[in-house]
Amino acid sequence: MVVQVKRHHVICSKGDGFWTKTTHSTIHRPAPSSSESSAAKRMAALTIFYTQYRWQPHDCDLARFDGVDFLERFREKSIMFVGDSLSRNQWQSLTCMLHSAVPNANYNVTRVDDVSVFTFTDYGLKVMLDRNVYLVDVVREKIGRVLKLDSIVGGKLWKEIDMLIFNTWHWWNRRGPSQPWDYVEVGGRVSKDIDRMVAFEKALMTWAGWVDSNIDPAKTKVFFQGISPSHYNGSQWDEPKARSCVGQKEPLLGSTYPGGLPPALSVLKNALSKITKPVTLLDVTNLSLLRKDGHPSIYGLGGTTAMDCSHWCLCGVPDTWNEILYNFIL
Repeated sequence: MVVQVKRHHVICSKGDGFWTKTTHSTIHRPAPSSSESSAAKRMAALTIFYTQYRWQPHDCDLARFDGVDFLERFREKSIMFVGDSLSRNQWQSLTCMLHSAVPNANYNVTRVDDVSVFTFTDYGLKVMLDRNVYLVDVVREKIGRVLKLDSIVGGKLWKEIDMLIFNTWHWWNRRGPSQPWDYVEVGGRVSKDIDRMVAFEKALMTWAGWVDSNIDPAKTKVFFQGISPSHYNGSQWDEPKARSCVGQKEPLLGSTYPGGLPPALSVLKNALSKITKPVTLLDVTNLSLLRKDGHPSIYGLGGTTAMDCSHWCLCGVPDTWNEILYNFIL
C-alpha cells in the first residue's frame, strides 16, 4: 500500500499489484554512476528474464517513464537520495534512465566525502547521493563511535534540495566487525546496545522531527523509499530447498508474498503517520518481495563467496521504483 502522510488523498496504491510479462524492453544503457551494479551485467549476459516484466498496480496504470520529460521538469533543480546502498541502487538506476533518454547530453560525475553528484549540465540538474545509512549521526568520541539516535546534524546537507528521497533499514541489524558504531546513545543515556527495532523507530522519529522543522513543502518534495527486502531463505516464498536467490529466473505469481511483509515496514509507516509535513512513501516493499529473481546473487562483486540477494541488478527492480517516483511527480 502506498501511504501519503496526512491531508493527502491516496488515488492509487501503486505498491499493490503484480508483475506481468512485457514485450517492451526495459533495458537501458549503463550510466557512469552504475559501477557496482555493472557486475550484474554478467548475469544479464546469461539471462534477461528479470528485465522482461513490468509492474501492474491493481487500481491504475503507471505512466511510462519519460526521461526527457523528467529532465525538463527538474531543469535547474536538485534531487538527493539519502540512505544506504539501496539508495545507491535507486540513484544509479535513475541516472541510467535519464542518461539513456539523452545519451548525447553533457554530464559530469563528482564525489566529495560521502556525497556523489551526477550533473546533467545541459539541464542544470544535479542528481545526488548522500551515503548516510542510519539518517541519524554516528560520532567519534573518546569511548569510540557513538550512534546518536537523537542527533541529525547530517541533515544540514539536505536543506534547499528540490526533491529528497530517504531510506534506512539495511544496516540496523548489522553486528560484528562490519557494525560501524560501538555504542548507542538516546535520551542522554549511552549503552553498548539496545533493541534494534526500537533504535530504528527512534531514529525515524528524529528524522521525522527534522522534516517537520526544516521542510517547506512549497519548495521541496519529500519521499521515503520504503523497506527493500532480501531473498536468502526460500521457505519464505514456498521453495524450502532454495537457500538463496541464486538460480531464480522468474518473479512470484500473484500479489502476495508468502512470507509476509517485514515488521520494519509497520514501524516505518507509523513514523510517517506522525509527520505533519507532506511525505510520500514509495512503498517498494511488496513489489520487490515478489522479485526473488532480481538480485545479482553469485554475479555480484563478492561472487560465490558473498552471495548478494539484497541489492538489485540494473536494469531491474529499482527502475520500477523510479517509475513510481515519476508517476508521483506528474
